[in-house]
This record gives sequence, C-alpha cells and structure tokens, in this order.
Amino acid sequence: MADSLALQVRQIDMVGILATTGYINNVGGEQVAQACETLMGQGVSRLVLNLEKTNLVNSVGVSFLIETIEKAKGREGQVAFCGLSPTIAKTFQIMGLLQLATLHETEQEAVQALSAG
Repeated sequence: MADSLALQVRQIDMVGILATTGYINNVGGEQVAQACETLMGQGVSRLVLNLEKTNLVNSVGVSFLIETIEKAKGREGQVAFCGLSPTIAKTFQIMGLLQLATLHETEQEAVQALSAG
C-alpha cells in the first residue's frame, strides 16, 4: 500500500537501526516512534534511521521524528539518518531536523559515527 510503512528493527552493539519502507505519515511516524521508544527502554539511545526505501515523509511524520530525536537526546543519545532521497534531505534541512541529528550516505557510515561517539 502506498500509505503504509514496513519497519525493520535490529541492533548492532548498542546502536539501534530502523530501516523503513514506504510512507512516513501519522501511522508510519507513530510506528517509528514506538519502535525507537522500545529500543530506548532497553537502554539503546543511539539510533540510525535508514530511509533508503522511503520516498515520502509528511509533516505529521516529521513531527514524530522530531519527538524521537528529542527523547533520544534527553537520554544522552543520538539520532542519525541515512539513505535519504534528495527531496527528503532538503525537507529535513529546511525543517531543522539536520540541526538535531546527523546525516550519512550509508547505514554503515551512520553506525560507525554513532559507535564512535
């Protein structure tokens, strides 16, 4: 479905990785936020959001992502994005998300950056 989101969650050491496929809207944004909350509840506060297979994020989805970034920072954590399409990267830049989180080309680079920091 065009308006649904598939979410794959895994962990490498103490970095949580969430790979999305589909549309991050109110439902998808809530899925991502809940998965991040679960990881943070397990003590994982460094999160990589791989949006390589996501081509659309609406304003409600962005609000869930901002909330997730703030919660991670409140737990001395970090959020990194990777695999963003040029449109999503530009949108995140304009909306200020990239002032709160880091951006990386690949998931491997994002995991390495969060593992080091």
